Order: sequence, then structure tokens, then C-alpha cells
Amino acid sequence: MNKTNTTNPVLSNETPEMELGAYTRRNFLTVGGVLLGAGALGYGACKKDSSGSGVDLGTGDTGILNYAYALEQLEAAFYTKVIASPYASINSEELAMLTDIRDHEIAHREFFKAALAGHAIQDLEVDFSTINFTSRQSVLETARAFEDLGVQAYNGAGHLLISADNLTLAGKVVSVEARHAAYIRDLLQPGSFADTTIIEPVKRADYAKTPAEVLAIAGKYIKTKINANNLPTS
Repeated sequence: MNKTNTTNPVLSNETPEMELGAYTRRNFLTVGGVLLGAGALGYGACKKDSSGSGVDLGTGDTGILNYAYALEQLEAAFYTKVIASPYASINSEELAMLTDIRDHEIAHREFFKAALAGHAIQDLEVDFSTINFTSRQSVLETARAFEDLGVQAYNGAGHLLISADNLTLAGKVVSVEARHAAYIRDLLQPGSFADTTIIEPVKRADYAKTPAEVLAIAGKYIKTKINANNLPTS
């Protein structure tokens, strides 16, 4: 595959490191403020499903970015539903934070859609029938699962990208997803946000998964069939 020089905008502007206690949890989420823009991609196009084999994500960097776009569609749809009908016990802080996360995921989704342009896959149909959106526990456990899966997906697919710009982009996005995961964990386990004593050793499988592994998990919530057969594997 020929390398193509591309210029992609980044999703976050990193700031100098600060002590965790020096800023609020909300600042922690927004310290890498999300930006939008569109970049040109010079890779193989994806194809819409016309044969029953599923929506083809495409090849090369386009395929990997479409893979990310599919996951961002899923997360954006989930948080949009959470905010549209919040669970009864939600407080003002949780509502504000989950709204911030929704806005981040929508920004990520729209970025990938704009950057991929005519190579973007179609809008996916989701299925959240197994989630109890009236239950705080159900919503937050699902949010944690989605955020963890997002981190695992970006970590597992980053090495498949050819363009250095695209790799930088993926690194910016995964840092935001990791912030989301930290905050959701703190909601489920109060105090874990700043408690370094709860950190446990992790295996590679805990922080990186292949596209096939990720899509097998995400498929529970995506009705549209996805064909990832043409994604690069090494």
C-alpha cells in the first residue's frame, strides 16, 4: 500500500501536565478540548452494503478510520439517548458531565464523518434494547463498557495506521476516551478518580483489542451488519 501524506486536524490541544487535585473532574474531561475540522484522505473507498455481506469499512487508513467512526456513532447514539431521557436519580453534576461526554462523542463522530467525506460508511442502526436507561447502574455500567472498549479499540488499531497524522489523531481521541472511562469509574466507585491505590496490574488484553474482537462485542448493540474483512491486520 502506498503511503499518502495527509493533513488532519487534531481533536484536542494538550495542556501541560497538572496534579490531579489541581483541577476538577469536569476540567479533567475538558482539558483536551475537542475541536472539529475536516482533512483529506487518500486511501481506498468503502462500499455500502449491496450484496448482503455487510457495510464494508474499506481498506488501509480509510478502513481503520471508518472503524473508529462506527464506534463513535455507537457511543454518540448511546449518550444522546441517556441525556434525552436521564435516569431518575441523576443529579446536576452527573447530568452536566454526561452531557459533556455526549458532546465529545458527537464531535468525534462528526469529525470522522467530515474527514472521511465520500469514503465514510453509512449511518449505522443501533440496538439498545438490552440497556435499562431508567437505571443508573445499567447506564453507567454500559458507559464504562463502551469507554473501555473505545480505548481498547484505538490502542489495538493504532499500529495499523500508515499516516503519522492519522496516528496522532487516534492518539488524541483515545486520550479523551480514557478520561471518559476514568470519570465513569469514579461515578461507579466514588473516590477512585484520585485514588492511585486502586490501580491494578493489567494484561495486554485489558487495554488493546483487535478490530475483530471489538466488533464482536460492539455487534450486540449495532443492528447494521459490518464487514471488516478488508481492514489491515499488520
